[in-house]
Amino acid sequence: MPTEARPGTGEQAKQHALAQLRQAILHGEMAPAQRLVENELAEQFGVTRASIRAALIDLEAQGLVERIRNRGSRVRVVTVEEAVAITECRMVLEGLCAAKAAVAASDEQLAELTELGTAMTKAVADGEPVTYSELNQELHAKVREFSGQRTAVDLLERLNAQLVRHRFQLALRPGRPQQSLSEHLVMIEAIRARDPQAAETAVRAHLTSVIEALRD
Repeated sequence: MPTEARPGTGEQAKQHALAQLRQAILHGEMAPAQRLVENELAEQFGVTRASIRAALIDLEAQGLVERIRNRGSRVRVVTVEEAVAITECRMVLEGLCAAKAAVAASDEQLAELTELGTAMTKAVADGEPVTYSELNQELHAKVREFSGQRTAVDLLERLNAQLVRHRFQLALRPGRPQQSLSEHLVMIEAIRARDPQAAETAVRAHLTSVIEALRD
């Protein structure tokens, strides 16, 4: 069977380039301040320069790329102060989602959160910060999903995408996973207890701790 060709032009090509570029930035394959050369990216992804340019405009709107006058595009550099400001916004939205999840989550979904807490505890005990970081992100994603608050979820996906680098660096900082774990377990317990106020308070306490760690 012939290999399926990658889209070269049009909206499909832009979406292909957009998905590939976004994934590369979020997975750290493209570093902050790395130049994004349209010709090279068009050849790499098998699309036109116009498709790459359109994808870069979308990524700029998402806060992942910045365009510099007369110099083209690069992966956006998020400063510590910007990361703090983003986390302050997360505090409100994640707190809302946790409160909603405490009310709306099914018993099966609460069991999922418990299992994630167990897996996070094991990752810390085994000294696996990267695994812990991945589970941490999964936990937050589950809480957002279980909240049913679609608007907050959409806003948080955009905000969280801009914090990938800082989040990974925090996960590797000695002692940070242990502190973070205890905060997450309190959050899980509050949601399992179906106590929305306690769940929101736990999230705010956790993200206050994140802000303090970012500023260290």
